[in-house]
This record gives sequence, structure tokens and C-alpha cells, in this order.
Amino acid sequence: MMAQMSGPATAARAHEEIFAYWASRRDGARLPARGNIHPSHFKRHLPTISLIDVLDDPRDYSLRLAGTGLYNVYGREITGRTLAEVYNTAAADYWRAELDKVVQERRPGVGVHNFAWRGAGHLSILWLRLPLASNGHDVDMILGYDAVIGPQGGGSAVSGIRASGIRAA
Repeated sequence: MMAQMSGPATAARAHEEIFAYWASRRDGARLPARGNIHPSHFKRHLPTISLIDVLDDPRDYSLRLAGTGLYNVYGREITGRTLAEVYNTAAADYWRAELDKVVQERRPGVGVHNFAWRGAGHLSILWLRLPLASNGHDVDMILGYDAVIGPQGGGSAVSGIRASGIRAA
């Protein structure tokens, strides 16, 4: 299955839907656990959903699950792999820093990541990472959603959006 490419506005709406669902699963200040998340509630987004395990000693991240749409984006299966097994050094460092923020701050993260590192500079993902905690406090898993953004209309790549540490409320 190929990941569906979307424009920035469509991608932002999808992020809003996933974020609203995650927020509805919270219990006050307590973060939702993986068991509180039901994939049937966001079926149409499943192809680019991921679940990322937070590993300790040393801190690292492993992709427990990667939706079928991500296979074509990454050019291979990434389920079960660590960041270093999926990305080159610079991209792995980028993701480690972004995921560390989600874990440490216990808050969602959002940004844009370009695939130039993979020789696909015409593709970017508008990403969302949402913290999950079995005990409601300590982040032990991250729910990810990636909206693939590619050439629009006349074939020009989406521009004017740069990778950033935008923090979601």
C-alpha cells in the first residue's frame, strides 16, 4: 500500500483529528496508556500511524509498529528497528532529540522532516508524536502520525515549512 500524499491543509486537519482523539483519552493530567488508544477510532489514518517504544539504559527508541503506508515512504520495513537502523546519523540524531522532548516534557511534538537524507528531497512528512504512559505519568511509548507531503499541483515541492521544534499544547 502506498502512503497517500496530501497537501499541508489536509495534513493539518488529520493532525487535529489524531490530536483531539489522543486528548480525549487523557484523564485530567494523566497521559493515556497504549490500552486507552483504539485504532478503530482512526482507521483511515492507520497506514501512517506508528507506535514507538521508549527504551532506557541507554535511552533509545524502537519502532514497535509502523503502518503499511510507511513502507513506501522509507523504502523498506521499519517495524522492529531502532532509529540508528532506520536513519542515517544526522536524521537519527534529529529524531532522538525530538522524541527526547516528547518523553521529557510529557507533551506532544509536531514538525516537518524532509527526506533529502534518503535522496527524496521532494518528500516531507508533517509529523505528530503523542506521549503514552502505562502509569499515566512516565512516557514509555509514543503514538506517531505522519502525513506525507509531496509535490503539489505543478510539481513544485511544498516549501516554506522547515523542521522545527514546534511544541503542541
